Amino acid sequence: MNTLKCISPIDGSILVERPLLSSDAAALAVARARAAQKDWAARPLAERVALVMKGVENVGAMNDLIVPELAKQMGRPVRYGGEFSGFNERATYMAEIAERALAPIEVEESDSFKRYIKRVPHGVVMVIAPWNYPFMTAINGVAPGLIAGNSVILKMASQTPLVGERMAEGFHAAGIPEDVFQNLFISHDTTGKLIGAGAFNFVNFTGSVGGGRMMEHAAAGTFTGLGLELGGKDPGYVMDDANMEAAVDTLIDAAMFNSGQCCCGIERIYVAESRFDEFVERAVALVNTYKLGNPLEVETTMGPMAQTRIADEVRAQTAEAIAAGARPLIDPALFPADTGEGPYLMPQILVDVTHDMRVMRDESFGPVVGIMPVKDDAEAVALMNNSEFGLTASLWTGDMARAEAIGDAIETGTVFMNRADYLDPGLCWTGCKNTGRGGSLSVLGYHNLTRPKSYHLRNI
Repeated sequence: MNTLKCISPIDGSILVERPLLSSDAAALAVARARAAQKDWAARPLAERVALVMKGVENVGAMNDLIVPELAKQMGRPVRYGGEFSGFNERATYMAEIAERALAPIEVEESDSFKRYIKRVPHGVVMVIAPWNYPFMTAINGVAPGLIAGNSVILKMASQTPLVGERMAEGFHAAGIPEDVFQNLFISHDTTGKLIGAGAFNFVNFTGSVGGGRMMEHAAAGTFTGLGLELGGKDPGYVMDDANMEAAVDTLIDAAMFNSGQCCCGIERIYVAESRFDEFVERAVALVNTYKLGNPLEVETTMGPMAQTRIADEVRAQTAEAIAAGARPLIDPALFPADTGEGPYLMPQILVDVTHDMRVMRDESFGPVVGIMPVKDDAEAVALMNNSEFGLTASLWTGDMARAEAIGDAIETGTVFMNRADYLDPGLCWTGCKNTGRGGSLSVLGYHNLTRPKSYHLRNI
């Protein structure tokens, strides 16, 4: 395949076509990035920060164009206004902490010795970003990567090719050299060949577990650094003392927003037995207010899923669970846009579910959530940990000490109390188990995009 094609989930039409670079042309692009990197790294940190933030500002100025483009590419309704708020928040925070995060670690400065550790850029960083939150996932690596002095190669998912073009347009207009930040259209095969040839010093990948395995396979033997954020089956736990209105509003939104296509979306919920019926009743009432339809229409609250194959996997998990005894609570008659095939998929809440069902074990990445009652914290912890993934967990209680104790027992990358489905740029975005390795954002995000270099200087 020599051409990238983006099929719009709205109507199945070809929205975007772009030629893919050959392996040789892609290798030349990376070589230009490497040649330009040292001059970029030699610029003062404050200058790199200012240029990146001007690029971010330029992207924001295009938001009226970007919002409908996102709806056409991956289906998110225009009523939500795109991703610039989170895009800007993350870039701004990383810019604000750059001087502190990249400052040398001083060990000794005396008459005899000067010893310190510098953080220096890797060189050329590749950022491979997914389609579900394309701007926000891309900026996690692009902004700190550039600020730290790396050249950055961006490869967007084929479902959202216009995102990389908009970012390149904004960043180049700000004055960031074209060879320092490049948006490339390249195939999976070409990507693997470049990684296998040691073309990059670090690869930041967000995507599926299978994609992460391909990254590791491609990098095997090259000692290329990898940051992998792969998948999730994030749980919510509603305790007996929870604020029920807030818990339902937040957890159900976290399960259904973006048609459930969120890395850290809530995919399974456990509720204290004494509050289970109340939670379920409120959850059903909320979901019944949703409107599934064309994402370009402002009254639409749920658009189509990005691809039919993803919707079909959610349909399969749901049907298997119902056949095994799960009970669906949302009436299909409320969502006539879902015909049973294609990318338009209605939301669904399931009860009488067990962990024998794939819908409670496998990543669904769609608008379905299973809800189970639990008798105590110990049972909730055991169920939350009964997963191959570990990205986030959302705990609902009025007792912070209780939440911290439960959080210590959960195998996860982030513990939320009375919040869900949010990336705090001040904290490391990371996971465990099959969710991946490494981390982005926060001071630690800079550590992943640089390497330590030690200086042992002696006076004689």
